[in-house]
Amino acid sequence: MKIALIAHEKKKELMVQFCIAYAGILAKHQLCATATTGNLIAEATGLEINKVLSGPHGGEDQIAARISYNEIDVLLFFRDPLTPTTREREELNILRLCDVHNVPVATNIATAEVIIMALERGDLDWREISRQ
Repeated sequence: MKIALIAHEKKKELMVQFCIAYAGILAKHQLCATATTGNLIAEATGLEINKVLSGPHGGEDQIAARISYNEIDVLLFFRDPLTPTTREREELNILRLCDVHNVPVATNIATAEVIIMALERGDLDWREISRQ
């Protein structure tokens, strides 16, 4: 499975901790992330991560394009709903694209844990079939 990882500034450490906790599961999959988030995760876990640009420089748009081309199976996007962002339109576009293309998405650690456990059980194997 191809998993995209994005985290708002105040959620980056939470994403790193999540990836440390689930490194064994994540290592079985292809990971991509926005640059800063990807660098932090790779440094903390040793996981191989394909990094795109940082979010403000177009990384979220690059991940959105991959979702559009059915190249992402799961999106873990740890958002900070309490801090205003100038990229809200782009973020909503990513979430809309996940809905359009039936990509499971988690915007917080609670749903991320549900998705990661489902991934481990094979509950999301239908994504691979839908790509063929």
